[in-house]
Amino acid sequence: MDGILVIRKEKGYTSHDVVAKLRGILHMKKIGHTGTLDPAAEGVLPVALGRGTRLVELLTEKEKTYEAVLRLGVSTDTQDMTGTVLSEMPVTVTEEEVREVVESFVGEQMQVPPMYSALKVNGKKLYELAREGKTIERKPRPVVFYEIRIMDISLPLVRISVTCSKGTYIRTLCNDIGEKLGCGGAMEELLRTRSGNFTLEESLMLSQVEEAVSDGTIMEKIVPVEEVLSMYPALTATVEGDRLLHNGNPLPETMVQGGNREEKVRMYKSSGDFTGIYGWDEKKEKYVPVRIFFV
Repeated sequence: MDGILVIRKEKGYTSHDVVAKLRGILHMKKIGHTGTLDPAAEGVLPVALGRGTRLVELLTEKEKTYEAVLRLGVSTDTQDMTGTVLSEMPVTVTEEEVREVVESFVGEQMQVPPMYSALKVNGKKLYELAREGKTIERKPRPVVFYEIRIMDISLPLVRISVTCSKGTYIRTLCNDIGEKLGCGGAMEELLRTRSGNFTLEESLMLSQVEEAVSDGTIMEKIVPVEEVLSMYPALTATVEGDRLLHNGNPLPETMVQGGNREEKVRMYKSSGDFTGIYGWDEKKEKYVPVRIFFV
């Protein structure tokens, strides 16, 4: 089983819990997820299996889409409604003011990661420090909000759809919107509807994975490595190039059929067997391996 299994994470599970449960269901050890979701959040969690774990780094870089419910008038230590309430204020803002502030966050922003997060500082996770009552300075990080769309306003609740870059905290966005409106805000619900090309519609709950294992259809649910990388053009080595591919060596252009000097390509042996991702190196004037999956 090599590839991606698109899981719909349920509330109450950590992303690590999902991986641990899948190891038991699938009876395999080599499993990893491609982007943490908080325990209170739910939605799309692509999980890499077998050789598919080599995709993790590539997939975590992809943009993601979320639906979130923002509750105005309250601020918490975790920036969501699972935390301790720090302050409460009456919500006197208008819907138009809310729309204006929400839209102001579209584009490149500098975001300060929350204390209750898994980011490490000096080898210790921020949430571990936060639970000890410690707050340390965090440097703002660049993030991009490609789209923020208001789905519904029923003050003090605002439902938004957010498409953003990797490393973005939606609860921090909710907190920052509340601060800018002057009444505070915290995230009440979070649903990830898309991660890269993987959508909520194709995701499976853990119970559905168990059913697929028992009825023998699990292989149909796994997205093959090759399909996950379909956004890259395909190139095929010549028979002479097969030996170099087998050893994970760079290939000169003369050993590639239908050369395409792209930053990343899917490289196949002359037999049609997929090998991995290669990229054109201008200095070496060769295709060099970026990520090898099969030899």
